[in-house]
Amino acid sequence: MEKDNTIKAVIFDFDGTIIDTETAWYNAFRDAYQKHGVELTLEQYSKCIGTSLNAFNPYEYLVTELNLDIDLESFRENVQAHHSALMEKENIRPGILDYLKLAKAAGLKIGLATSSDRAWIDKYLDQLGIRDYFDCIRTKDDVKAVKPDPELYLQTLECLGVQADEAVAIEDSPNGSKAALSAGLHTLVSPNAITRNLEFPETHHRVECFSKLDLREVLASPKGKLINGAMS
Repeated sequence: MEKDNTIKAVIFDFDGTIIDTETAWYNAFRDAYQKHGVELTLEQYSKCIGTSLNAFNPYEYLVTELNLDIDLESFRENVQAHHSALMEKENIRPGILDYLKLAKAAGLKIGLATSSDRAWIDKYLDQLGIRDYFDCIRTKDDVKAVKPDPELYLQTLECLGVQADEAVAIEDSPNGSKAALSAGLHTLVSPNAITRNLEFPETHHRVECFSKLDLREVLASPKGKLINGAMS
């Protein structure tokens, strides 16, 4: 029996993918580090992009690794306030709303799989007015291990009731891409200003901006042919 390879679901990452929170975070931390005479390189900061703070905790590094005498609570509050101010200039990334609308109109299931916590996601889903697009949301609160571990994607697939090869992951970071590929999903990557210079694993598609690739092309098979019935 020939396998049905129709795409039935699209699963989105959140931070850096739906809205570019990553650039604001890096700039907020970079500016805070500079006040203490320390340069925060993108290479160093990239260790925590799209994953947990276990590999690199930018809030604590100046104290735990450089032994600087800093009030961590005040430092955290200042970074978060700076980030919030920078985020006032950000909106949903170009092309994402079109993807959500087209996926919903096509009857595809839509998931959200993010290494961030639920409270953080809820804030922006309401702010952007896109909560109702998602049939399933999985966050760090739901799993033992976040990206690059595939658990977030595996849970979202189970929640949506689809197989891995029936879903496309929409990502912006190497850690997110690794998680999606490890889970067996087709993967589309559009790096943001911070992640575009990082090293990514092999993906089915990579574009400069989501708005430059129609969703019909996103739903193509690995051989480059549109998957039957996906977006007719």
